[in-house]
Amino acid sequence: MAPIAISLRVNGEPVDALVLPRLNLADFLREHLKLTGTHVGCEHGVCGACTVRVDGEIVRACLMLAVQAGATSVETIEGLSDSGEIADLQEAFRQRNALQCGYCTPGMLMTAQDLLRQSSAPDREAIREHLSGNYCRCTGYQAIVDAVEATAKARMERPA
Repeated sequence: MAPIAISLRVNGEPVDALVLPRLNLADFLREHLKLTGTHVGCEHGVCGACTVRVDGEIVRACLMLAVQAGATSVETIEGLSDSGEIADLQEAFRQRNALQCGYCTPGMLMTAQDLLRQSSAPDREAIREHLSGNYCRCTGYQAIVDAVEATAKARMERPA
């Protein structure tokens, strides 16, 4: 199979690349762009470790081919972190020991931020439900839910 030319934006930067048709987006980000915050866990879209945003929507990068991302805007955990968009959420994770081994953390942060963009005041059940597609074997989710809930409350209390 011959490589295919793609053009996209990754974390706001234009990217032009030649990729094999079967290369998934997670491997493209990790191997070609060295954005290793997107983790690869199950490679079946079940664990959520590879969660990224494509045109504002969260997707499993292991299930999307890099060629499918052509002409899109992709945001990774590095982009959200570098922009400061999730600084408060990261701090809440740190304060509540919601990090543990850290393998699931980038996907959890991406998914949690997606929820907080959709709902400024999610209750604990909504948080648990939204995060249910992300696996964590270390924290038991309680600390993660606590961190997301605390961030939502703090954001609501911030002056506009």
